Amino acid sequence: MKAVGLYRYLDIEDSGSLLDLELEVPVPEARDLLVRVKAVSVNPVDTKQRAPKERVEATPRVLGYDAVGEVVKVGSDVNLFAVGDEVYFAGDVTRQGSNAEYTRIDERLAAHKPQNLTDEEAAAMPLTTLTASEALFDRLLITPEKDKGKSILIINGAGGVGSIAVQLAKFSGLEVIATASRPETIDWVKQHGADFVIDHHLSIPEELMKIGFPQVDYILCLHDTYRHFEAMEQAIKPEGQICSIVELSHPVQMSILKDKSAGFHYEFMFTRSKYQTADQIRQHEILEKARVLFESGELKSTLTKVLTPINAETMREAHKIVESGKMIGKLVVKGFDEDDK
Repeated sequence: MKAVGLYRYLDIEDSGSLLDLELEVPVPEARDLLVRVKAVSVNPVDTKQRAPKERVEATPRVLGYDAVGEVVKVGSDVNLFAVGDEVYFAGDVTRQGSNAEYTRIDERLAAHKPQNLTDEEAAAMPLTTLTASEALFDRLLITPEKDKGKSILIINGAGGVGSIAVQLAKFSGLEVIATASRPETIDWVKQHGADFVIDHHLSIPEELMKIGFPQVDYILCLHDTYRHFEAMEQAIKPEGQICSIVELSHPVQMSILKDKSAGFHYEFMFTRSKYQTADQIRQHEILEKARVLFESGELKSTLTKVLTPINAETMREAHKIVESGKMIGKLVVKGFDEDDK
């Protein structure tokens, strides 16, 4: 099968950073689906995994952590899907990824593709939807029943995760404050449900005061946790909750959080698959619930750019775009052949 992968971890400008490969089709194990890939999304995690480092792989490594495709074979213990089903999923960092004609995925991490979305629109959504859902509902423990009307600050609201987090928070009845700084990103977050928009390049506590929020109930940090940590400590209410998806680049003082009895949580979408947690099937459940919301129109895809076909040259271009830090929404790469366009 065709695949795009690497042996060495290089700068994306290096033609050897991503290579066209011919690999064996993987064999599904007990709860695995073998999926023929139709479209994939490129996320910051792809660029971080590929980023320059000294390690050299003895066998090629295939990246890719978002995909849409058709189930062509199932493992002996599969009970959630059948051959011919269209699925979408975000993958598993401990396995070969989805930048290949065929990939295998544990059925507990996949769901049926939303029928009203194109392959490209659906491929844009699994990783960001899982990350946002786990952050809001599994880490911050938000429920519409108890939290309707409460406030949430979403830092970097126009990115991939932010774009769906804004929608999910609004759907849950929260007052949503998103950060954005460019006219096009401000318009984007408003279109996706933000009630207020503030500039994260300015003082976040001061910007919140200007719109009538001395403090907020929840904060979801999707950009540079270290840079925003002090501001978040000031902005969170006593007994409020903060969740971040970005690792700290330097140590921080957490004394203000202690004084406020405020919580700080991390969200890493790959935790469940990486550590084989007992609740892995939660990702299947999240994506199935999201499917219903996409099909009802309550949620909309955040796809903004499509490239084709899936090959090393196109994937290098996609990585460059994502690494620029200027992406609004999501980028998808479609099809392995010209005929797939």
